[in-house]
Amino acid sequence: MALALQTFSAVRDANAALKAPGTRYLGGGTLVVRAANEGDVSVTGLVRSTDPTLSEITVAGGKVRIGASVTMAAIARHPELAALSKAARAVGGPAIRNMATVGGNLFAPAPYGDFAVALLALDATVGTDDGELPVEDFLARRDGSRAIVTSVAFALPKAENFRFLKVSRVKPKGVSVLSIAAVLEQAGDGTVSSARIALGCMADRPMRARAAEKALIGSRLDQDGVAAALAAAGEGTSPITDPIASAWYRAEILPVHLGRLLLT
Repeated sequence: MALALQTFSAVRDANAALKAPGTRYLGGGTLVVRAANEGDVSVTGLVRSTDPTLSEITVAGGKVRIGASVTMAAIARHPELAALSKAARAVGGPAIRNMATVGGNLFAPAPYGDFAVALLALDATVGTDDGELPVEDFLARRDGSRAIVTSVAFALPKAENFRFLKVSRVKPKGVSVLSIAAVLEQAGDGTVSSARIALGCMADRPMRARAAEKALIGSRLDQDGVAAALAAAGEGTSPITDPIASAWYRAEILPVHLGRLLLT
């Protein structure tokens, strides 16, 4: 299928062109080009922007801003983003990581979108030409979004507070059976004072494990302390079934792997 590609230096001009029916934004191309190659006739044209800010990573004052065109490979090797390296490296193999972008990962359907799971745990904000939106709200509305994502921003977590785990049948670059990200803070007495846990493959897009988060507050990160959180982990989930794993299997292994993440 032949597709027309329009390139604009300004995001606002690319946004205007994106309003045409059948037009999709081209980031790394790992999703949209694949869809077109597999015969998705709804894709009739591609738009991209070469705005240099889309490819910038800024770390200052404990805050991180990552342009939407930044690749997983760039994040994985950035010296100030070592805490996120594991999540970035979870996205496919080297060839995919060299192409896959932060912006594109926000739109990746389950069982993909591992980095978006990390962004949800990090309570990131998503920037577009129209303004900023909490990542949780963006994910809920992404199917109807026609605005180009320009960046994501979040507070840089302490390495010991951020945890990420991906479960796959094929190592090291298999498709996810399950992915989990968590940002946990502990009080001076060792109990959990704040918890954000995000799940991948437990719905059609990344979701919060709110019941597990609530159960962790005031508890210690030991076998007894996390028991209530593990029991509540599946509340509100709707796991996907695909050729990789069934919904039943994903529901069964969630508390097992969440326990491993919390007790690491």
